[in-house]
Amino acid sequence: MRKILLTGCRGQLGKEISRQLNQRNGEYEVVETDVHSLDITDRDQVFRLVSEQKPQVIINCAAYTNVDACEGNEAEAFKINATGAQNLSTAACNIGAEIVQISTDYVFDGEGRSPRREYDAINPQSSYGRSKALGEQLVREANPRHFILRTAWLYGDGNNFVRTMLRLAGDKKVLHVVNDQVGTPTSTVDLAKCILNLIHARSYGTYHATCEGECSWYEFSKKIFEIKKIRAEVRPITTEQLNRPAKRPKYSVLDNYMLKQLHLNTFRNWEDSLEEYLKGEVTA
Repeated sequence: MRKILLTGCRGQLGKEISRQLNQRNGEYEVVETDVHSLDITDRDQVFRLVSEQKPQVIINCAAYTNVDACEGNEAEAFKINATGAQNLSTAACNIGAEIVQISTDYVFDGEGRSPRREYDAINPQSSYGRSKALGEQLVREANPRHFILRTAWLYGDGNNFVRTMLRLAGDKKVLHVVNDQVGTPTSTVDLAKCILNLIHARSYGTYHATCEGECSWYEFSKKIFEIKKIRAEVRPITTEQLNRPAKRPKYSVLDNYMLKQLHLNTFRNWEDSLEEYLKGEVTA
């Protein structure tokens, strides 16, 4: 039985990883932590817990993910997304454990119109993106036994775009959704499965890990309402009209190139994963 230390266990991805680990018939022992039980920015606390628990793998789902808030609180973003990740990676290395770090499409600038591969140069344009890019670097430097997964447009059990759209459809007559940002909606079910497969294969490195295909946020919202058979008027707007503090990537589609090379790309088309999600007990 392998022991896994999971941070951010109450987040969307943390909940799904915990669910899938617990389905694996005693193959794993899971130690769940969240911000109340483990402050990943506290180096001494991290080292002490990891030394006591001695996990074989640390999966870091803890992050400061409010992109706009990161712009006004850059120091906190770097403290959690970079220093916190470094603390966990170093602590893991000290006991010979592996580290899984979740990263983001925001490490790229979003220019161009072709899906980004793992070897493409990064160029983050926001505080969030820069903090996550440094987190990647520090994790790599601290521990050779690392898995870094860049994902995007994630949804699962928690607050997300899908649930926001369902809620707004009941509150507003007309919804305005950005149509000039393109990416790939990604299910936590698919991402968690990918993470567990990589851990099992022990194939260290950096991976792109999103569902297949692409759409704009506007197209995403239209598909949500189509699947749920909700009559909602949705109108496209531009990023400029939305006027948010943080710069968003215009085109952030990721190519799961390295997963494909290893025959480990189990991600479904984004529409298929979304349909499964919406046919569950999903409400606003």
